[in-house]
Amino acid sequence: MKQIHIIIALILSFTFVACDDFLTEDARGQENLDTYFQNEAEAESFINGCYNALTFNGWWQVNTVWLLSEMCSDDAWMGNTSQSQSDYISLAHYQGTGQSNGAISNFWQYRYKGILRCNIAIERIGQATFKDEEKQAQMIAEARFLRGLFYFELVKNFGDVPLVTGFVMPEEIEGIERSSAGDVYKFIEEDFKAAAGVLPQRDQYAAADVGRATRGAALGFLGKIYLYQEKWQEARSVLKTVIDEGKYRLMDNFGDVWSVEHNNNEESLFEVQFKYDGTYALGGSLTVVTGARNGPGDGWSWCQPTSDLENAYLAAGDTERLRWTIIKTGCTEIAGEDNFGVFVENSKKMASYSDYIEKYGWDENCYIIDPKDHKPARIIRKYFVPVKDRPEVYNTDKIPLDHRLLRYADVLLMYAEASNELGADAEAQEALNEVRNRVHLGDVTSTGKNLQKAIRAERRLELAFEQNRLYDIRRWTDDNGKKVISNLMGPNGSFVLYNTNEATADIYEWENQKESSDKGISFNENRDLVFPIPLYEITMSNGSIVQNPGWN
Repeated sequence: MKQIHIIIALILSFTFVACDDFLTEDARGQENLDTYFQNEAEAESFINGCYNALTFNGWWQVNTVWLLSEMCSDDAWMGNTSQSQSDYISLAHYQGTGQSNGAISNFWQYRYKGILRCNIAIERIGQATFKDEEKQAQMIAEARFLRGLFYFELVKNFGDVPLVTGFVMPEEIEGIERSSAGDVYKFIEEDFKAAAGVLPQRDQYAAADVGRATRGAALGFLGKIYLYQEKWQEARSVLKTVIDEGKYRLMDNFGDVWSVEHNNNEESLFEVQFKYDGTYALGGSLTVVTGARNGPGDGWSWCQPTSDLENAYLAAGDTERLRWTIIKTGCTEIAGEDNFGVFVENSKKMASYSDYIEKYGWDENCYIIDPKDHKPARIIRKYFVPVKDRPEVYNTDKIPLDHRLLRYADVLLMYAEASNELGADAEAQEALNEVRNRVHLGDVTSTGKNLQKAIRAERRLELAFEQNRLYDIRRWTDDNGKKVISNLMGPNGSFVLYNTNEATADIYEWENQKESSDKGISFNENRDLVFPIPLYEITMSNGSIVQNPGWN
């Protein structure tokens, strides 16, 4: 699958030419869909373009909403307090004014561009004549898998969305309306089920194709969308299939799960493939986008861990996952970093280095993530790449760390959740404890509601910064009948009360009010369980696409 990104993806700028007379020619250097897909190589190149649509090899098309989802939860601040926060603050701080937010506008546009690519692939590859019919079916299944994934990201962020199921021209969708979330989920289910019935298992692919969609990945995401709809029996059944087929296992060491040296490891069901190239944009961006502004290579310091998340690890006695999830200012080591001295040396170049040492009582050989520029003075360890593994050109679109979209620990925890909801607590405990035991935590023996709470807590600790937390707290219902997020956010939310009380707030977060500590105080459950539909899309549809409730 690394080769998928070596082949520069086909951009859908195909030329549609009307042959008015014999002098009309196709534009040279561009492909015409009517004459494409004549052989397997052309079809595979087009499928590679569908994979490219996972991120479009950029930091702003898709990555920004992945980070925004974390900023909207209790796990992350925007973080950067030395630059404009306009890209995120309207939604991250629940200001109720995000209809024109650039991040979600780009995300909407590029997810639908990815869907267009997949629709073309499904239709045109299906119409082509190939000698290898099995390969043809596999490519169609890959496109259906990706289309299902793209629609899943749309529906979980926006709720009801337009459902475009084929290759159509703009005039053919004029007046299109939003389909219900239920109908969209049903469509996604069919895509994942169809893909799972055709795609090979991961061990059936050749080495050059590692990273392509697999049967296990399709079943894993199918289980996830069942879970999101509270179809507990269906979720439990399909996730058990993934477990029983035995193609995945937990890595022995939690620190290896997100290691650049362990891309496509035995725990990974599906991940975005990245590699370093000095010329082309074939690498990832999140390492740089979320890195500290004052560190070797320097980062952009967006999306940074809250002290509330750190406290959750400490309360659970979970020191192992804490060290591999959060890097905190004043630290004297970074998990997995053999060249820590480079970070210390860089810190000592700060004019305020000695002042910080004296003020906070830090060790004189510590790494400082400057509290005045970073709201929480913490950065994400999962996206961090050690100095020895950093490419020659350390920049966005160059980092070779794959981005994990679904892994086996998530499958186990989803299976535990579905089992608990169905009263099968013994099976739920077994799956939950398999995840806990990997990081040397004791078995959970509780049942019923207490087991449910343990599973929910485990998801936060295990899957932090893997684009799960916001969607979990939006979908879960608390004991008082309200969504979990409603008990965290809002004027009386526990997260808001913790951060706005000097007696309980973290010292670094309290002292840096360039990002206000009252994030979430304006949360409105009637509005904020989904993002607004981008205003531009409503305008361009002439009103056939309507806004989500509560967004003016």
